[in-house]
Amino acid sequence: MKILLTIHHNLDPNSGAPGVTWKLGQEYQRLGHEVEYYSFDNLPHKLPEMVESMMFPEFLASHILALSQKQAVDVVDASTGDAWVWAKLRRNDNSPVLVTRSHGLEHIMHLENLEEARLGNLNLSWKYPFYHGGFRLWEVANSLRDADLSLFCNSYDLNYAVEKLGVDIGRASLFKNGIPEAFLNLDFEPTPEAEDSVIRIALLATYIPRKGIHYGVPALNKILVRYPQVEVSFLGTGCSESQVYADFEPSVRDRIRVVPRYQHETLPELLRGHHIKLFPTLSEGFSVALMDAIACGLAPVTTTTPGPMEVMRDGDNGILVPPRDTLAIEQALERLITDRPYLEKLRRNAYATAQKYSWHRIARDTLTFYETALSQKRGSK
Repeated sequence: MKILLTIHHNLDPNSGAPGVTWKLGQEYQRLGHEVEYYSFDNLPHKLPEMVESMMFPEFLASHILALSQKQAVDVVDASTGDAWVWAKLRRNDNSPVLVTRSHGLEHIMHLENLEEARLGNLNLSWKYPFYHGGFRLWEVANSLRDADLSLFCNSYDLNYAVEKLGVDIGRASLFKNGIPEAFLNLDFEPTPEAEDSVIRIALLATYIPRKGIHYGVPALNKILVRYPQVEVSFLGTGCSESQVYADFEPSVRDRIRVVPRYQHETLPELLRGHHIKLFPTLSEGFSVALMDAIACGLAPVTTTTPGPMEVMRDGDNGILVPPRDTLAIEQALERLITDRPYLEKLRRNAYATAQKYSWHRIARDTLTFYETALSQKRGSK
């Protein structure tokens, strides 16, 4: 099978949706398929970021047309909004199967952005309603409606797209993100039993409002002040150490580590000796960082947002708290710090959950989706 994977970002294996795209392609190649990527890296150099975003569908349509004319592609797997121009122009007889993949539905993120702006935690540019809060949402909806198959990474997004955006339920399916083989079946380090032994909390996320920093940081401040044996690591913040430290009491900053960027394959080593994953996200498709953390033996404290709800079960393999609830985050962390047997139970159950999500298995399941869509398309001719 000849597969084109597209993503409206630079193809960075160490970041979220681009990393998912890269890992899927690597697994497809291992299974004997031909894979090509198309991303911002393929666009003319020195384009402004907004121009890249707005022109990407046109550039991609031209590229798919060239491949189609040479019969060099069977399936186009495009992230939301990428292929809407191609979808409007294509001729169904000889065109490749078009898959639109949502890494987290932009309409849900938009609603959360509006709420954060209302609460004063996010400043939206005057331009926001015109593109990200307007035309971009139209692009996404059209790319989902016009696809032969739309893939969603959680049930809430799928149902929203069907009920609100007019996506055909018969052409919509769920997919999951995976975990690299190197992260599976790692050695599990038991939780230290002594009450005064160090407990380490990790946050793997960019330091932005959508990841819940306005609610997680105040809870961590109180926990660090109350429990001198607790340490916190911020990994992949995408910002300077000073920006993070400025949000914490001076007396606790020496127990905070900030790693603005890291290579994905180094994550198990970075998380060695950590016990809790705090993830107070407000909007999430299906978090790779959450899956990586539980594979490394961390018990998650996360929100009842659609992505985490696909995997986590409250009191079994993690603790679920309402979004925007600082007190609930604080209480959940305190319970895990003070109840070591409970922390050990959640860690082990989360670790066991992670073992079901290898990228190899995810890739094979997704190829089955492709094959079904190809058969249906050929059968309709």
